[in-house]
Amino acid sequence: MPALSETQDEPLAGGVQSENATHGRAHPHAKREFVALGVALAAVTLFVAVGGTVLPQLLGAWRGLTDAPDQVLASAMLLNIAIILIGWRRYKSLSSELKDRIRSETEARNEARIDSLTGCHNRRSVAPAMNELHRRAESDDRRIAVLLVDLDNFKHINDVHGHTAGDAVLREVAARMRAILPTDALIARIGGDEFAIAIMHDRSAQQEIETLASVLIEAVAEPIAIQDFSIDTSMSVGIVGCRDVPPALSPEEWPNEMMHKADIAMYHAKKHGKHRSVWFEPVMEQELKFRSQLENGIRAGIAAGEFVPFYEQQVDVESGRLTGFEMLARWQSPALGLVGPDIFIPIAEEIGVIDELSECLIVQAFRDAREWNPDLTLSVNISPVQLRDPWFSQKLLKLLIQHSFPASRLEIEITESCLHDNIASVRAMITSLRNQGVSVSLDDFGTGYASLSQLRTLPFDRIKIDRSFIREINNGEASSKLVDAIVAMGAGLKMPITAEGIEDEAILETLRTMRGLKGQGYHYGFPESAAGVIERLRKHDLLADLNHEIARAPRAATGGA
Repeated sequence: MPALSETQDEPLAGGVQSENATHGRAHPHAKREFVALGVALAAVTLFVAVGGTVLPQLLGAWRGLTDAPDQVLASAMLLNIAIILIGWRRYKSLSSELKDRIRSETEARNEARIDSLTGCHNRRSVAPAMNELHRRAESDDRRIAVLLVDLDNFKHINDVHGHTAGDAVLREVAARMRAILPTDALIARIGGDEFAIAIMHDRSAQQEIETLASVLIEAVAEPIAIQDFSIDTSMSVGIVGCRDVPPALSPEEWPNEMMHKADIAMYHAKKHGKHRSVWFEPVMEQELKFRSQLENGIRAGIAAGEFVPFYEQQVDVESGRLTGFEMLARWQSPALGLVGPDIFIPIAEEIGVIDELSECLIVQAFRDAREWNPDLTLSVNISPVQLRDPWFSQKLLKLLIQHSFPASRLEIEITESCLHDNIASVRAMITSLRNQGVSVSLDDFGTGYASLSQLRTLPFDRIKIDRSFIREINNGEASSKLVDAIVAMGAGLKMPITAEGIEDEAILETLRTMRGLKGQGYHYGFPESAAGVIERLRKHDLLADLNHEIARAPRAATGGA
């Protein structure tokens, strides 16, 4: 393979030497082989000397012409014959053993530097191979570009089609890249579905590298035939050039730094849509460091209780009566201050801690709401990731029982975009929640994929009109008619309506004419902490009689949900 021929004589990482280096010194088995051969040759020499005397005497004695040869000389000749046979047999055995040992060591060296699945370099050998390519490029007044390639959604391929199909995809991807890349390019498989590519190029040929990356992306995107089916895949590519790393790096540091920065660019490509290539820029590294700080801060913050619920009022539009609150998550970070959910919720979903975070907030909200008037409801938003958990409704029921919170006071909000993921599982979850006495509302209506047929078949208790429509209700006839249509549809389906985003009196006056609406927005006040809500409720005599609440609260179940 051309891509692998560049560095086969180079010392590999971890102290393993090349085949040529082994041939430069005597092998221990070779010494023993030479000794055996030497003994055999010495025996042959002695046999010739002794046999020149003994054999004619034996021949003459056999013919009756001479006396029998000297017994000592005859014995010496026979001993020489035995030594010759034993020595030659030993020599052949050692020679075969040596060849087997050299072959095994060669195979071991190849395995140490070559990925057995794809035939590319592996992680262990990529650094010395990149250094060798770098030295060649410098001698030719050229530069090196490194591409970090990662297949998109490869885990899905393994999950759906099996690891055998996944291996076939990796082999085909490697073959397609090898067919496109220059013969002196380096290809290495450095992870499960990650490849590193190093290419020599002229100093002014950045556009050629971008074009080559685009060709690779399109080639890999072609369906891959596996037995009787085909698999679609794509890849994201991060690119870095020599100019993006400090020139004074050691041979040990330079390959790692190049791949690190290419990896950062690849992550940026995935973040912005996948199936594309992106050149490394220093700002990307800063963003990644900040992202890492956020991830670590979120994990530590959950354990430290830094995430707290804030509450936004929900009000009857016509009467102005307070009906409940929507819980909004906030992060009281010691390092960053008060952080909004638009920053930490997507990250919590990606790193797999959204369930833990949500449970902490819900438990705290249950405790806070126990101090409110029992007629006030609590609305909680649920992440699309949580909706994929088939046990979500059971987990929620367990929390309700553990904290003695009435299910009738809880409203779960599901965003409209969730309906596009798995309508069947959403329907099952909604049904389960409603069977427990929990209300379920469709949030952000108008921005997603909900159809009239879905609204008719899905047992929602309420529709919440997205704030973008409410804010524009007085800015054009079209916006007003759209809200009117949604309200009329809700009435026809017997689903109450909540209008989000009420931010001034003019919007409120328009909504009052539509009758039967609930509303929320900054016009009623900004989200408040639990202490702020208690103070507000105290002023309006809307705090609970805790003694009465404790007396009538349901007892916790003895078994698990």
